[in-house]
Amino acid sequence: MSRRFIPIELILALTVAASAQAKPRARDLGVPFDGTPGPNNAITDIGGVEVGHTTIISGQGKLVVGKGPVRTGVTAIHPRGRTSSDAVFAAWFTLNGNGEMTGTTWVDDSGFLNGPIMITNTHSVGVVRDAVIAWKVKRGEPDVEGYWWSLPVVAETWDGYLNDINGFHVHPEDAWHALDTAHSGPVEEGNVGGGTGMICNEFKGGIGTSSRVLDAKAGGYTIGVLVQCNYGDRDQLRIAGVNVGREIPDHTVWKDDVGSIIVIVATDAPLIPTQLKRVAKKVSLGLGRDGSYSGDGSGDIFLAFSTANRDADKQGSVGAKGLRSLTMLPNDSLDPIFLATVQATEEAVVNAMVAAETMKGIDDHEVIALPHDRLRQVLKKYNRLEK
Repeated sequence: MSRRFIPIELILALTVAASAQAKPRARDLGVPFDGTPGPNNAITDIGGVEVGHTTIISGQGKLVVGKGPVRTGVTAIHPRGRTSSDAVFAAWFTLNGNGEMTGTTWVDDSGFLNGPIMITNTHSVGVVRDAVIAWKVKRGEPDVEGYWWSLPVVAETWDGYLNDINGFHVHPEDAWHALDTAHSGPVEEGNVGGGTGMICNEFKGGIGTSSRVLDAKAGGYTIGVLVQCNYGDRDQLRIAGVNVGREIPDHTVWKDDVGSIIVIVATDAPLIPTQLKRVAKKVSLGLGRDGSYSGDGSGDIFLAFSTANRDADKQGSVGAKGLRSLTMLPNDSLDPIFLATVQATEEAVVNAMVAAETMKGIDDHEVIALPHDRLRQVLKKYNRLEK
């Protein structure tokens, strides 16, 4: 099996960054979006956030369970970078629950996320979860009471139309590689990492990202979104307000809205967990702009975290008691953050489809990429093309 990764972290980071910059993105094609993006238009525009992928592609032709073809992978997101063990305030929300995101019960109760966020395929959640624990034990230290304790956050979408999902081709070393090679800067999108075998609105889908920077009056904060999109009915797809799906109706895959989407929202705005829960809910509105109605078979699960309030989780010595000083925005200042979340979510999904490439998988199932030229023609037809 060919596992597409390079063991030298620096070389990989440079290669990934170059690849991410070389591919056109939705704005490059003239798709109009509201709001001001950050320098990378990515979740990594929030200081400290790093993203890594392991992409696993091998074989072709008839499905032989356990042998392939393989079209899958793992994506890792470090809220404070891979060398940090500091927790972040976090919250999650499920719009439709036909999916999984482990570790969220404790996120709900504690308000903290401690460790990376991982995204993979549906049947690899267990191995990736266990791999994260092993990775943390190898690189970290026990807490002040001497315990090795971890409830990793691992999310999934189903790639079984293109991938030998029951062959269990994601191994612990694949999760470790994504964790160890995560980086800041441009993020590779499309057929990469956990998004390798995913389908979005019956076009090839996968990983997409976007960001928004608020103006000075709103605090100048940054909001970043990363999606693993694997959902949607072609007939409902909307881009920049235009029903693109009905204008490009050929090579469809499903009869209904089949699949799921995982969305991660990051911000440097000082938000507490109850506010982050409200932010996570706003992802739904961004997906609605793209035409999602969150069908019965879809797992639409979102998590939001804030990198502000560093050290809020520190315990000090055993038995020590003390207060923590926190900073938070008042609730009536959250509207610009809500709007930025909606805007960045809308664009991240389109970026995933624009970056993705046509893929043939098991039993020669083929999913076409969103054709850039036809997208531009449709937007021009409705006077929605920027250039």
